[in-house]
Amino acid sequence: MDLCITIKGVSFLLQTGLGILGNMSVLMAYAHIAFVESRLQPVDRILAHLAFSNLLLLLTRGVPQTMDIFGLTDLLNDPGCKVVIFAYRVGRALSICITCMLSVFQALTIAPLSGPHLTKLKSHLSQLVMPTFIGLWLLNMIASLGAALFSIAPRNSTVPAFTLNLGFCHVDFRDSLTYMVNGIGQSTRDFLFVAVMLASSGYILVLLHKHSRQVRSIRRAQQGTSMEMRAAKTVVMLVVLYTMFFGIDNVIWIYMLHVARVPAVVADMRLFFSSCYAALSPFLMISTNKKIKERMVCAAGEPSAEDSTEKPNAQ
Repeated sequence: MDLCITIKGVSFLLQTGLGILGNMSVLMAYAHIAFVESRLQPVDRILAHLAFSNLLLLLTRGVPQTMDIFGLTDLLNDPGCKVVIFAYRVGRALSICITCMLSVFQALTIAPLSGPHLTKLKSHLSQLVMPTFIGLWLLNMIASLGAALFSIAPRNSTVPAFTLNLGFCHVDFRDSLTYMVNGIGQSTRDFLFVAVMLASSGYILVLLHKHSRQVRSIRRAQQGTSMEMRAAKTVVMLVVLYTMFFGIDNVIWIYMLHVARVPAVVADMRLFFSSCYAALSPFLMISTNKKIKERMVCAAGEPSAEDSTEKPNAQ
């Protein structure tokens, strides 16, 4: 096997394998929390939904891409391609939308009360989580139908013009107008959500800065405030991580919009960078979220602090 293909295959295999493992671990930790505590906090529900979206993205794009790189051809027929591309587009869109939702939710949670409208909104935040999930699913399923309709199994080695060559499937837009409309529509949606995400994260950073200056003089509700601020820092790190890979992804995407035939290596680079957030974000959640970390420690069978203080067995 060619060295370049081997390196590419191993890279995608590691990214996909670690990403699936990380997101599954987050989902299982939250499933355990929901079982023990009978409910999840709103921010935990959002993080669990983000992990599910990233898992869907990796399963429908990373897995078939890796198999195709290692020579497993003819994986999918036309209907299979339509289903997989549709699920991938929905998962990718939900990943950005839920990250945006998370940043807005956290900004509203830690925002100081400044009027009756904000007070009322904050009191109803937990009730708005589920309707927002449903709205985002419906919006992104409708928006992803176009690419699914144009998805086909590869016919031969020749890739038609205005076609996204994904290796295991082709998305043949047939003409330049459809190709551009699809690309511009997707990019516009992504940039809008990223703009909202960055604005809310900027507001969180301002509040974190104010909090750090006033923390010595604030004594009331110190524990609750510190927990909210730790969660806010995690959200900001997730947004920074997403924005970094989103920038690389869209630089390549803009280039792809200006060429009739996209080289396979360029499509592979875009796929790799666009999947980095889905693969790395669960490890950021695990490292910064005490709830998830505690459940994973329990699952690993590590002795707790109380167990470690037990007296030794008698000789």
